Amino acid sequence: MNLGINGNTALLTASSSGLGKASAMALAEEGVNVVINGRDENRLADAVEEITRSAHGEVVGVAGDITNPDDVETIVETAVDTFGGIDHLVTSTGGPTRYKFFESEDQHWYDAFDLLVMSVVRTVQEAGEYLRADGGGTIVNITSIVTKEASPTNVLSSSVRMCVSGLAKVLSYELAPDVRVNVVLPGLYDTPRSNDAGQPTVDRSEVPLARVGDPEEFGSTVAYLCSERAGYLSGASIQVDGGAIRSNF
Repeated sequence: MNLGINGNTALLTASSSGLGKASAMALAEEGVNVVINGRDENRLADAVEEITRSAHGEVVGVAGDITNPDDVETIVETAVDTFGGIDHLVTSTGGPTRYKFFESEDQHWYDAFDLLVMSVVRTVQEAGEYLRADGGGTIVNITSIVTKEASPTNVLSSSVRMCVSGLAKVLSYELAPDVRVNVVLPGLYDTPRSNDAGQPTVDRSEVPLARVGDPEEFGSTVAYLCSERAGYLSGASIQVDGGAIRSNF
Protein backbone atom coordinates (compact mmCIF):
# COMPACT_ATOMS: atom_id res chain seq x y z
CA MET A 1 0.00 0.00 0.00
CA ASN A 2 1.32 3.42 -1.00
CA LEU A 3 0.89 5.62 2.05
CA GLY A 4 1.51 8.82 0.09
CA ILE A 5 4.20 10.20 2.40
CA ASN A 6 7.30 9.69 0.28
CA GLY A 7 9.53 12.76 0.54
CA ASN A 8 7.94 13.99 3.78
CA THR A 9 9.97 14.73 6.91
CA ALA A 10 9.31 13.20 10.33
CA LEU A 11 10.83 14.06 13.69
CA LEU A 12 10.72 11.31 16.31
CA THR A 13 11.81 11.91 19.90
CA ALA A 14 13.39 9.19 22.07
CA SER A 15 13.72 7.00 19.00
CA SER A 16 17.16 5.41 19.20
CA SER A 17 15.61 2.16 20.46
CA GLY A 18 12.33 0.40 21.10
CA LEU A 19 9.04 1.50 19.63
CA GLY A 20 10.34 4.95 18.69
CA LYS A 21 13.02 3.36 16.53
CA ALA A 22 10.53 0.93 15.02
CA SER A 23 8.31 3.87 14.08
CA ALA A 24 11.24 5.70 12.49
CA MET A 25 12.15 2.60 10.52
CA ALA A 26 8.60 2.16 9.21
CA LEU A 27 8.45 5.80 8.10
CA ALA A 28 11.91 5.66 6.49
CA GLU A 29 10.90 2.56 4.54
CA GLU A 30 8.01 4.62 3.13
CA GLY A 31 10.47 7.19 1.79
CA VAL A 32 10.13 9.67 4.65
CA ASN A 33 13.19 11.62 5.76
CA VAL A 34 13.48 10.90 9.48
CA VAL A 35 15.21 12.74 12.30
CA ILE A 36 15.68 10.49 15.30
CA ASN A 37 16.78 11.39 18.80
CA GLY A 38 18.34 9.82 21.87
CA ARG A 39 20.63 10.69 24.76
CA ASP A 40 23.23 7.97 24.16
CA GLU A 41 25.30 9.02 21.15
CA ASN A 42 26.65 5.53 20.46
CA ARG A 43 23.22 3.93 20.53
CA LEU A 44 21.89 6.77 18.39
CA ALA A 45 24.62 6.22 15.80
CA ASP A 46 23.83 2.50 15.73
CA ALA A 47 20.14 3.25 15.22
CA VAL A 48 20.88 5.63 12.33
CA GLU A 49 22.98 2.93 10.68
CA GLU A 50 20.31 0.25 11.19
CA ILE A 51 17.43 2.38 9.89
CA THR A 52 19.47 3.57 6.90
CA ARG A 53 19.93 0.00 5.66
CA SER A 54 16.23 -0.30 4.75
CA ALA A 55 15.38 3.40 4.33
CA HIS A 56 14.14 5.05 1.16
CA GLY A 57 14.54 8.47 2.78
CA GLU A 58 17.41 10.13 4.60
CA VAL A 59 18.12 9.40 8.26
CA VAL A 60 19.64 11.95 10.67
CA GLY A 61 20.37 11.48 14.37
CA VAL A 62 20.35 14.33 16.89
CA ALA A 63 21.58 13.63 20.41
CA GLY A 64 19.71 15.38 23.20
CA ASP A 65 17.68 15.07 26.38
CA ILE A 66 13.99 15.80 25.75
CA THR A 67 13.55 16.99 29.34
CA ASN A 68 15.96 19.84 28.53
CA PRO A 69 14.17 22.72 26.73
CA ASP A 70 17.38 23.84 24.98
CA ASP A 71 17.92 20.33 23.61
CA VAL A 72 14.34 20.18 22.35
CA GLU A 73 14.87 23.48 20.52
CA THR A 74 18.08 22.14 18.94
CA ILE A 75 16.41 18.90 17.83
CA VAL A 76 13.59 20.76 16.08
CA GLU A 77 15.92 23.34 14.54
CA THR A 78 18.16 20.59 13.18
CA ALA A 79 15.20 18.91 11.48
CA VAL A 80 14.07 22.18 9.91
CA ASP A 81 17.58 23.26 8.87
CA THR A 82 18.30 19.85 7.32
CA PHE A 83 15.04 19.19 5.49
CA GLY A 84 13.31 22.57 5.30
CA GLY A 85 10.40 21.73 7.58
CA ILE A 86 8.58 19.05 9.55
CA ASP A 87 5.53 17.18 8.29
CA HIS A 88 5.15 14.61 11.05
CA LEU A 89 5.97 14.63 14.74
CA VAL A 90 6.07 11.38 16.70
CA THR A 91 6.61 11.81 20.42
CA SER A 92 8.01 8.94 22.42
CA THR A 93 9.64 8.78 25.84
CA GLY A 94 11.21 6.27 28.11
CA GLY A 95 9.15 5.17 31.07
CA PRO A 96 9.47 6.34 34.68
CA THR A 97 10.67 3.99 37.40
CA ARG A 98 7.91 1.68 38.59
CA TYR A 99 6.52 2.44 42.05
CA LYS A 100 3.45 1.65 44.03
CA PHE A 101 1.79 4.79 45.36
CA PHE A 102 3.22 4.74 48.88
CA GLU A 103 6.69 4.03 47.55
CA SER A 104 6.68 7.23 45.49
CA GLU A 105 8.06 10.57 46.62
CA ASP A 106 7.33 14.12 45.48
CA GLN A 107 10.40 14.33 43.25
CA HIS A 108 9.41 11.13 41.46
CA TRP A 109 6.17 12.81 40.40
CA TYR A 110 7.88 15.99 39.22
CA ASP A 111 10.43 13.98 37.24
CA ALA A 112 7.73 11.81 35.66
CA PHE A 113 5.69 14.85 34.64
CA ASP A 114 8.74 16.49 33.08
CA LEU A 115 9.63 13.33 31.16
CA LEU A 116 6.20 12.19 30.02
CA VAL A 117 4.26 15.44 29.61
CA MET A 118 6.49 18.50 29.40
CA SER A 119 8.73 16.84 26.80
CA VAL A 120 5.65 16.56 24.57
CA VAL A 121 4.44 20.08 25.38
CA ARG A 122 7.81 21.63 24.53
CA THR A 123 8.31 19.63 21.35
CA VAL A 124 4.87 20.57 20.03
CA GLN A 125 5.47 24.21 20.94
CA GLU A 126 8.73 24.21 18.99
CA ALA A 127 7.46 22.23 16.00
CA GLY A 128 3.90 23.57 15.78
CA GLU A 129 4.45 26.30 13.19
CA TYR A 130 6.26 23.90 10.88
CA LEU A 131 3.59 21.21 11.20
CA ARG A 132 0.94 23.74 10.19
CA ALA A 133 2.86 24.93 7.12
CA ASP A 134 2.40 23.74 3.54
CA GLY A 135 -0.96 22.07 3.97
CA GLY A 136 -0.45 20.68 7.45
CA GLY A 137 0.87 17.49 8.98
CA THR A 138 0.40 15.02 11.80
CA ILE A 139 1.27 14.38 15.43
CA VAL A 140 1.35 10.89 16.90
CA ASN A 141 1.90 10.60 20.65
CA ILE A 142 3.11 7.21 21.87
CA THR A 143 1.88 6.55 25.41
CA SER A 144 0.84 3.20 26.96
CA ILE A 145 -2.15 0.98 27.62
CA VAL A 146 -1.93 2.05 31.27
CA THR A 147 -3.84 5.19 30.29
CA LYS A 148 -6.88 2.92 29.81
CA GLU A 149 -6.11 0.13 32.28
CA ALA A 150 -3.97 1.26 35.19
CA SER A 151 -1.10 -0.79 36.55
CA PRO A 152 -1.15 -1.08 40.37
CA THR A 153 2.65 -1.39 40.38
CA ASN A 154 3.28 1.62 38.13
CA VAL A 155 1.48 4.59 39.62
CA LEU A 156 3.55 7.26 37.85
CA SER A 157 2.98 6.01 34.32
CA SER A 158 -0.67 5.13 35.02
CA SER A 159 -1.41 8.62 36.35
CA VAL A 160 0.83 11.02 34.47
CA ARG A 161 0.55 9.60 30.94
CA MET A 162 -3.17 10.41 30.96
CA CYS A 163 -2.16 14.07 30.65
CA VAL A 164 -0.76 13.35 27.18
CA SER A 165 -4.08 11.87 26.07
CA GLY A 166 -5.88 14.99 27.26
CA LEU A 167 -3.33 17.24 25.59
CA ALA A 168 -3.67 15.36 22.31
CA LYS A 169 -7.44 15.73 22.35
CA VAL A 170 -7.15 19.48 22.89
CA LEU A 171 -4.54 19.78 20.15
CA SER A 172 -6.74 17.84 17.74
CA TYR A 173 -9.16 20.79 17.97
CA GLU A 174 -6.69 23.64 18.26
CA LEU A 175 -4.50 22.53 15.34
CA ALA A 176 -7.38 21.41 13.11
CA PRO A 177 -7.85 21.24 10.22
CA ASP A 178 -4.16 21.61 9.38
CA VAL A 179 -2.74 19.02 11.75
CA ARG A 180 -4.21 15.65 12.73
CA VAL A 181 -3.34 14.46 16.25
CA ASN A 182 -3.65 10.89 17.50
CA VAL A 183 -2.40 8.79 20.40
CA VAL A 184 -1.14 5.20 20.18
CA LEU A 185 -1.26 2.96 23.24
CA PRO A 186 1.21 0.07 22.99
CA GLY A 187 0.86 -3.05 25.09
CA LEU A 188 3.61 -5.61 25.59
CA TYR A 189 6.29 -5.56 22.88
CA ASP A 190 9.64 -7.26 22.45
CA THR A 191 11.76 -4.19 23.22
CA PRO A 192 14.85 -3.57 25.35
CA ARG A 193 12.76 -1.95 28.10
CA SER A 194 10.35 -4.90 28.40
CA ASN A 195 13.33 -7.24 28.57
CA ASP A 196 15.19 -5.27 31.26
CA ALA A 197 16.07 -7.12 34.41
CA GLY A 198 13.81 -6.06 37.23
CA GLN A 199 10.75 -5.50 35.08
CA PRO A 200 7.75 -7.51 36.24
CA THR A 201 6.99 -10.71 34.36
CA VAL A 202 3.89 -10.43 32.18
CA ASP A 203 1.61 -13.44 31.80
CA ARG A 204 1.31 -13.72 28.03
CA SER A 205 -1.80 -15.86 28.45
CA GLU A 206 -3.56 -12.63 29.44
CA VAL A 207 -3.00 -11.33 25.90
CA PRO A 208 -5.75 -12.75 23.65
CA LEU A 209 -3.32 -13.11 20.75
CA ALA A 210 -1.07 -15.12 23.13
CA ARG A 211 2.19 -13.39 22.24
CA VAL A 212 4.14 -10.19 22.65
CA GLY A 213 4.04 -7.68 19.83
CA ASP A 214 6.70 -7.24 17.18
CA PRO A 215 7.93 -3.61 17.16
CA GLU A 216 7.64 -3.67 13.37
CA GLU A 217 3.88 -4.12 13.73
CA PHE A 218 3.71 -1.08 15.96
CA GLY A 219 5.83 1.01 13.59
CA SER A 220 3.47 0.20 10.74
CA THR A 221 0.57 1.57 12.77
CA VAL A 222 2.40 4.84 13.39
CA ALA A 223 3.31 5.17 9.71
CA TYR A 224 -0.32 4.62 8.75
CA LEU A 225 -1.50 7.34 11.15
CA CYS A 226 0.95 9.76 9.56
CA SER A 227 -0.28 8.93 6.08
CA GLU A 228 -2.97 10.21 3.76
CA ARG A 229 -4.71 6.86 4.18
CA ALA A 230 -5.64 7.95 7.72
CA GLY A 231 -6.76 11.38 6.54
CA TYR A 232 -10.07 11.36 8.45
CA LEU A 233 -8.64 10.04 11.70
CA SER A 234 -7.88 12.60 14.41
CA GLY A 235 -8.34 12.91 18.16
CA ALA A 236 -8.29 9.15 18.60
CA SER A 237 -6.51 6.94 21.13
CA ILE A 238 -5.69 3.66 19.46
CA GLN A 239 -4.60 0.62 21.44
CA VAL A 240 -2.17 -1.72 19.72
CA ASP A 241 -1.91 -4.41 22.35
CA GLY A 242 -2.99 -7.78 21.01
CA GLY A 243 -6.36 -7.28 22.68
CA ALA A 244 -4.92 -7.05 26.21
CA ILE A 245 -7.06 -4.13 27.42
CA ARG A 246 -10.32 -5.46 28.83
CA SER A 247 -12.16 -2.16 28.92
CA ASN A 248 -15.01 -1.59 26.46
CA PHE A 249 -13.84 1.99 25.90
